[in-house]
Amino acid sequence: MTAQGWLQIAFYLVVLTGLTPLLGGYMARVYQGERVALDRVLGPIERLVYRVLRTDPARQQDWKEYARTTLVFSALFFVVLFVILRTQGIHPFNPEGFDSAPWDVTFNTTASFISNTNWQFYGGETTLSYFSQMAGLAVQNFVSAAVGMAVLAAVIRGFASRGTKELGNFWQDVTRTLLYILVPLSFVGALVLVSQGVIQTLGGYVSYATVQGLDQTLAMGPAASQIAIKQLGTNGGGFFNVNSAMPFENANGFGNFVEMLFILLIPAALTATFGRMVGNRRQGWALYAAMAALMVAGVVVAYAAEANGSPAEKAAQITGGNLEGKEQRFGIANSALWATVTTDASNGSVNSAHDSYTGIGGSVPLINMMTGEVIFGGVGSGLYGMLLMALLAVFIAGLMVGRTPEYLGKKVEAREVKLVLIGVLFVPLGVLVGTALAVATKYGAPSIYNSGPQGFTETLYAYTSQTNNNGSAFAGFTGFVQPNAPGNVGAFGITFADLLGGVAMLTGRFVPIVAALAVAGSLATKRTAPFGAGTFRTDTPTFVFLLAAVIVIVGALTFFPALLLGPVVQGLTTQLF
Repeated sequence: MTAQGWLQIAFYLVVLTGLTPLLGGYMARVYQGERVALDRVLGPIERLVYRVLRTDPARQQDWKEYARTTLVFSALFFVVLFVILRTQGIHPFNPEGFDSAPWDVTFNTTASFISNTNWQFYGGETTLSYFSQMAGLAVQNFVSAAVGMAVLAAVIRGFASRGTKELGNFWQDVTRTLLYILVPLSFVGALVLVSQGVIQTLGGYVSYATVQGLDQTLAMGPAASQIAIKQLGTNGGGFFNVNSAMPFENANGFGNFVEMLFILLIPAALTATFGRMVGNRRQGWALYAAMAALMVAGVVVAYAAEANGSPAEKAAQITGGNLEGKEQRFGIANSALWATVTTDASNGSVNSAHDSYTGIGGSVPLINMMTGEVIFGGVGSGLYGMLLMALLAVFIAGLMVGRTPEYLGKKVEAREVKLVLIGVLFVPLGVLVGTALAVATKYGAPSIYNSGPQGFTETLYAYTSQTNNNGSAFAGFTGFVQPNAPGNVGAFGITFADLLGGVAMLTGRFVPIVAALAVAGSLATKRTAPFGAGTFRTDTPTFVFLLAAVIVIVGALTFFPALLLGPVVQGLTTQLF
């Protein structure tokens, strides 16, 4: 550990905190229909979109209609993306002549990008045409992010509403999210990345001779435009196989900082959006404080663990910290910070190999995802997940004092608590079931590269990542069967991982969406009660501590036995795997 490393981490947190109220206030104005600076340019386009869709933005929807529209909209884009990926052989902008991947890999990829997970069982530069990257994946990066943010806007209206069942209009929320937030930010972000050396070209791959006289092919493509939205939309899918460890995706130290900032920029700012839309900015800062505290704890543990190295490395007299799998141009501090940030958000992009982390350092990104990805989380999804946790926290507080729990002046009763538990516990259940099926059946074996606790951790990490819509992975876990791999059970080994992972991603995305909208719909019809002497305030340090504690306790009770079997054992062993 170095002073410079800690200063870099501290500077990141200062910049993120400073930008939070600025962008958050702007997004609140967007969702409340107030005038913003881009109205003059984008207003006519917005109105044209409504005419093409034949929708009236003034028409409000209750939670059931909003949820139905969200599901149908996402299903239609699932079909479109699946068709694009299955017809790759006839695409334009396909200079390498790539054909389509197997159907099961296509299903997994489609589920991944529809659910804002961007889990990848393929290498972008060896599998996908430029057309698939641009018209398929990049478009879905925008759309899936917009869906999450639109759902959050509806959920916030349910918390802020006073006796009405209406949560807004899905079509208006998605349109305004795309036009006024994601597209402008991504355009500026892409220009910044291009200026730092991230490539943006439709030219074919470049062949050249190395200094040893060997032939080498250099992959190219329109990367910068996709990298900007992959980070801003907490998508995370890499244009190239090694993701943000690739210089063409992440060119230098400044670009690395910018991309990390992009990952948490919108999720953090949405806490300020929440505070403004409910009429109490302190509520937004309380949520931000809980998220930031958990994030800082993760960064400290990850950086310390990687800087000190593992017991196995010390036994082998390897000094200087754990540098395996890390880019030397970023170092341990920025690698540990990125690993924490990307799993605090449902981003999943990587600038180092998580599979090469120490047992303790590698447990940090795993534990971050096991919280339900509410430590900032995905754009939209992180905050509505955190709001479910907040309701659970006030319910527990109410039990302790024998008073009906309240949040923002609204009583949290049996119906809301049942819906909260569905939203909070469904994803962990999916993680454990998926992991059990993968490690207990012969069909899961071909996907697991390492043996022992590291192999178990690979599998646990994979299904935690997919079900929580993160997308990062331990490098050893694969969806492709090597011809002579131990335990090879044939082609179904691929299909098993692809289909189980795809189902995990889709259910992990849309079941919590429906649960969150149902909670918002239930709260929307309630009148607020005046604050009294016995009211538990939810904008104080006490609530921040309780909320963080509930998140940690729920995660620990759910996953502690699994963590003991994997990363904890690996972190204590002196054997190099």
